Amino acid sequence: MEFLRNTALGLTLGVASASFAVSESHATELTIAIVNNGHMINMQKVAEAYTADTGVSLNWVSLEEGVLREQVTSDTATGGGQYDVINIGMQEAPIWGAAGWIEPLNFGAEYDVDDMLPAMRNGLSHDGTLYAAPFYGESSMVMYRKDLADAAGVTVGDNDSWDNIKTAAAAMHNPDAGVYGACLRGKPGWGDNMAFVTTVVNSFGGAWFDKDMHPTLDSDEWKAAINFYVDLLGTYGPPGSEGNSFNEILALYNEGKCGMWIDATIAASFLEVDGVAYAQSPNAGNPVGANWLWAWAMAVPTGSPNSEAAHAFIEWATSKAYIQAVANHPDFGWGSVPTGTRASTYAYPEFQAVAGFAAAEMAAIGSAAPEATDLKPYVGVQFASIPEFPEVGSAVAQEIAAALSGAKSVDEALAASQAAADAIMSEAGYY
Repeated sequence: MEFLRNTALGLTLGVASASFAVSESHATELTIAIVNNGHMINMQKVAEAYTADTGVSLNWVSLEEGVLREQVTSDTATGGGQYDVINIGMQEAPIWGAAGWIEPLNFGAEYDVDDMLPAMRNGLSHDGTLYAAPFYGESSMVMYRKDLADAAGVTVGDNDSWDNIKTAAAAMHNPDAGVYGACLRGKPGWGDNMAFVTTVVNSFGGAWFDKDMHPTLDSDEWKAAINFYVDLLGTYGPPGSEGNSFNEILALYNEGKCGMWIDATIAASFLEVDGVAYAQSPNAGNPVGANWLWAWAMAVPTGSPNSEAAHAFIEWATSKAYIQAVANHPDFGWGSVPTGTRASTYAYPEFQAVAGFAAAEMAAIGSAAPEATDLKPYVGVQFASIPEFPEVGSAVAQEIAAALSGAKSVDEALAASQAAADAIMSEAGYY
């Protein structure tokens, strides 16, 4: 299938639509595995017009984040062929591209790949070749109820200290009124609780591995960071936090139950309560790595029988045309467009008018630091860009959740984490 580009480039509902030509041989069904986050759910409705225009039917498989990662990884690694388009991110894309698991992406000139934010393009490429196209991108930041903070007489600043964050959480914490000072990820998973926890560890001066790729999970920095995290969330968080990740906390926040939430910048698009303010991520003396960098992106598994149609769908779904389609959709509008991928999105006056979070989001994305450093000798902020990391991260995630729930002490959890990580890295031949 050829993705036709015309002067109207953009699928705009209620306005003349761009055309997508489909040959009879490719007028088929694409099976698309997506994470069950808000922008992905919206895409299913927006893409009805794509099907009407092209004749390509879309079979959506919407999965919780951890389940998606497990199923997509297994199917792609074994060439199972279950999916034509998959949601993956910055941890997987360069590694899977280098391994030949996913196909390189090459789009036409009007797609304007140079409009893509450099952080996103670089993070989804290997040796300069793009292997996944970002559907939305994010860093992390503080989202807090300024009305509650003001009433409690506390302030939250950009790059604040963790001690001040705890003070603010304590002041806003009022469980009798159904308000918890800090809502933070606790659900186990390398991309769930460990996405947030790793930024805390980074900000305390810790890292997953030393320069020889030995795990450092029993270090003083990890112990200080995890003790702080467990105390903060255990004292001022909602009950059952070990079961909460992005979607659970978003629901709590929109019910008015959170004074503060430190999480993905993309969450700001879905906040429905009044009085929300934003601040750059806090740290404990080390700001490098205190805010993460991620993109939920789309890729084509190598060998898909519908490869041509899959590439064409991704080209549309990650284009300027798609942004316009969401903006003009009667159920959505400019406040619902996916962000963090294209510079042009932030230039639209209509977007600026409804996106009070835009400046904070761009600042967070721009300050994220995925490059290797002396302190963190691997690429990645909240993950390490090595094939073994998902296994390491998942094992540690279970231990940290156990510490949060009180099933283990922090020292016990970190000792078990160190042993598990050391076994995985040793078996992989790092030492």
